[in-house]
Amino acid sequence: MRFEVLVEVRLRPGIADPQGATVERALPALGFAGIDHVRVGKAIRLQVEAPDKAAAATTAQAVTERLLANPVIEEADVQVLGPVPAEVAVP
Repeated sequence: MRFEVLVEVRLRPGIADPQGATVERALPALGFAGIDHVRVGKAIRLQVEAPDKAAAATTAQAVTERLLANPVIEEADVQVLGPVPAEVAVP
């Protein structure tokens, strides 16, 4: 069975986020007021072949820790969204 997984990676609190600061500085020039504390991260979607949701979560967590996030400066949330319908699954 294939499961769709969403991994959200962001910088840990206290780590400078120059990309977030650039976005925050640009907002007033674009007419947006009252927005602050902008942090930029990345979202990664993938499909995991696994016998059940728990196994998919374990595999996705291992991939995240070993490849997708730098644990020194980043934190990540792994969310198994659910099974992928057979007609949608990527071979």
